[in-house]
Amino acid sequence: MSDIPKDLLYTEDHEYLKPAGEADVMYIGITDFAQGELGDIVFIELPKVGATFKKHDVFGTIEAVKAVSELYAPVSGEVLEINARLDAEPALVNSSPYGDGWMVKMRLTDASDKAALLDASAYATKVG
Repeated sequence: MSDIPKDLLYTEDHEYLKPAGEADVMYIGITDFAQGELGDIVFIELPKVGATFKKHDVFGTIEAVKAVSELYAPVSGEVLEINARLDAEPALVNSSPYGDGWMVKMRLTDASDKAALLDASAYATKVG
């Protein structure tokens, strides 16, 4: 069974949003379920700080031994920070998807985007 923290929001595409300590600033990464499906992650391409994305835009790619997948912005916003540790340690996404394996820190430009996201219970039902 995948780890699904109760205090996060989730997308149908297996990304999560985790509050980053100030209003409308969120950490974004992929869920435990997603990293498990991908297998050993070997490379992650992330956007530049200052890049802006609309909800569902591709903001990067994640490469595992068996597949390459696109990463989709769960909300519209501006990238404030990227997790530079992932350049040298992409496997952090496997070992700590909700902790050290976060990908980008983003300021939301439309807080209403969060309304369409799944809570932990709905996401657990989806990945069943």
